Amino acid sequence: MNKLFPTIITRSQSSNLMNFLVPLIAVILTLLTGSIIFSLMGHNPLFALHTFFISPISSAYGISELLVKATPLALIAIGLAFCFKNNIYNIGAEGQLTMGAIFGGGIGILFSSLDVNGFWVLPIVILFGAIGGAFWASIPALLKTKFNTNEILTSLMLTYVALFILDYFVVGPWKDPAGYGLPKSMPFPDAGRLPVLFDGLRIHIGVYFAIIICFITHIVYNKTLFGFKLRVSGLSSKASQYA
Repeated sequence: MNKLFPTIITRSQSSNLMNFLVPLIAVILTLLTGSIIFSLMGHNPLFALHTFFISPISSAYGISELLVKATPLALIAIGLAFCFKNNIYNIGAEGQLTMGAIFGGGIGILFSSLDVNGFWVLPIVILFGAIGGAFWASIPALLKTKFNTNEILTSLMLTYVALFILDYFVVGPWKDPAGYGLPKSMPFPDAGRLPVLFDGLRIHIGVYFAIIICFITHIVYNKTLFGFKLRVSGLSSKASQYA
């Protein structure tokens, strides 16, 4: 190689086909492995897989419950995507979700105790929920930037702290006096609840929020200077430090 004119080699790129096939192959291998395990346990693998994957979505109620559970998980995944794309391994999303629930839930309970019902209650509850989650995530972020503490350990350990705090409030100052001793909080006002989409089901407009935020995230990450900075930081920390 000529030292004056070195050869330029294109950075290797992952195959688009493999990006599509990898999760598909993972699902197929999961089904095969599960079938083998159920067979070894003496169970019909087809019946077991049907129970796990088909029965829960065989009714409108099942689909509704699935979306109720999936909506916050989707929102968590969108937030974590920014971390993982930047090679920051935040694995404390459960604790951040819990702390967001504590902040937002505290506001909801406060308005309920004041017998306040206004259209602005729900936005405030959502706002404080976001503030609570961001606050809890800022602790490992601060420890990472100031003391170079491993964010995997700190974010994970803070999850248990958040759960203990939630337990304290649910069985303590926020306990429902009409809850027959069960560990649950006082109810929110109707204005502090997400409107349901269908009568008799729990699926709510949070599904729309998740879809909209997903598209916004795509635009931010691929079409803005902030997203470009994140991509550069994730691809090369030295390049981002130089910039």
